[in-house]
Amino acid sequence: MARFLRPLLRGTTYTRLLHLWVPMLVVSVWLFIDLSTPWMPALFLVPLGLVPAVRIGEGVQARLLLTPGEADPGISQTPSATWRDRLRTVVWLELRMGLGWIVVAASVWLPVMCLQLVRCASGEAPAGVPLLDRLPPHRAWALLAPLPLLALYGVVVGLGRLVTAGARRLLGPSAAERLAALEERTEQLLERTRIARELHDSIGHALTVAVVQAGAARAAGDPAFTERALGAIEETGRAALADLERVLGVLREAGRPVSARPTLADAGRLLESARAAGAKVGAEVTGPVEAVPGPVSREGYRILQEALTNALRHAGAVPVRVRV
Repeated sequence: MARFLRPLLRGTTYTRLLHLWVPMLVVSVWLFIDLSTPWMPALFLVPLGLVPAVRIGEGVQARLLLTPGEADPGISQTPSATWRDRLRTVVWLELRMGLGWIVVAASVWLPVMCLQLVRCASGEAPAGVPLLDRLPPHRAWALLAPLPLLALYGVVVGLGRLVTAGARRLLGPSAAERLAALEERTEQLLERTRIARELHDSIGHALTVAVVQAGAARAAGDPAFTERALGAIEETGRAALADLERVLGVLREAGRPVSARPTLADAGRLLESARAAGAKVGAEVTGPVEAVPGPVSREGYRILQEALTNALRHAGAVPVRVRV
């Protein structure tokens, strides 16, 4: 019994009911204008659904009232991009209005039928209700009084679920939108992989330089060399912190452009930090580095960073030749 009544305790049940009532406001206004053509609002929905922006409004309403609180309800909030999307929007509008008619009629007549059955059971003769105005008063009608309420329960809960399923089907993302979402998700995963690699390269390079400098300063026992080593460690640490802050900023702001990552134009910083670590770096740069495409230049920077890090980590202060 508790499971049966559980939908009546959910706010979603009543927001879905409200969603079906909203189109009936337009219908009620039209009935004041012309009572003889109640079908005319459904005819107006055809050109209305062909307007691309209508799909946005319907998607927002459906998300807000049919699937409140769901992170991914499967309902699009974008304008119609194809004629297929426009036709789906037209079908959705007609379905929503049709179900709205049923809900409004059930919400009015089923409680009235329940009340009239109770009146019949109490000995009063019902009047003004089709099919019930001819019933003779009798106590046995009390047994049938709950049936209209059960029917109303089925209409409210069942049509609420039906309209939600229809919204997911008719207002859901098209094949092109699903493909775009998949590409965006793939790009996000690739970006996270790049971020993890950048953290490894940047922090690994900084720590390698710091360890090499500290070890060399302790072995040299020269105050002047120690002073230079501490300066190099400080400069490398600051650069690593800047890289770390930039990468964390990308994590905090998903829409932040990747163009802020360092490129080969910033390679001088890497070369100077390697020289400060004791390596004799000979650099030869040919051609306009600034003209290299962004993705290639950024990857080239990371390759150079990894190469210098590995040289310092595994070979120590040795001569290094760099050609770009």
